[in-house]
Amino acid sequence: MNNAMKSLNSASQRLLGIGFRDMSPEERRVIEHLIRRSVTARNPPRELSENKTFGQRLADRVAAVGGSWNFIVGFGMVLAVWVAGNSLLMTRLGLHPFDPYPYIFLNLLLSMLAALQAPVIMMSQNRQAAKDRLAAEHDYEINLKAELEIMGLHEKLDGLRTRELADLMAQQIALLQTLRQAGRGAGDPAAAL
Repeated sequence: MNNAMKSLNSASQRLLGIGFRDMSPEERRVIEHLIRRSVTARNPPRELSENKTFGQRLADRVAAVGGSWNFIVGFGMVLAVWVAGNSLLMTRLGLHPFDPYPYIFLNLLLSMLAALQAPVIMMSQNRQAAKDRLAAEHDYEINLKAELEIMGLHEKLDGLRTRELADLMAQQIALLQTLRQAGRGAGDPAAAL
């Protein structure tokens, strides 16, 4: 095992209590970032949006338009014009409507629109779910690294506190010994203790 792998394994054992090879990929990345003292933060949504294919961009655009109030209002107006045009205006003007009352042609168009729009919206939702998963993994990495860094800071503070207490204790013992020796020389009965 080379030195880098040994340091990764020892850091993972010390920080998380498991071997480096037994960790999840996210935990491995965090340990590697800790050892290299590098930044873990990145921008997952930008990473995904930079590599989008034409179909993915189209699916996202269709989902954005198809899931908006503008689309709902606009489509409602088209339906109202269709129904009004076929029912009221054409029959009152004595013209033969191009899609009479049961609106079979309108039903066909709506079915075709739904058949095409639903899978495209599902593709966009799948992409959004992938973005959310990547963001959640990234959040986990950031949180884990922050937790490990805080644990490291606690260890350093505890080490400093222990050293300070040991130094203080040594100073007090030295002071007591000096006082004891000074008391012996002066014939102090308390110094005999």
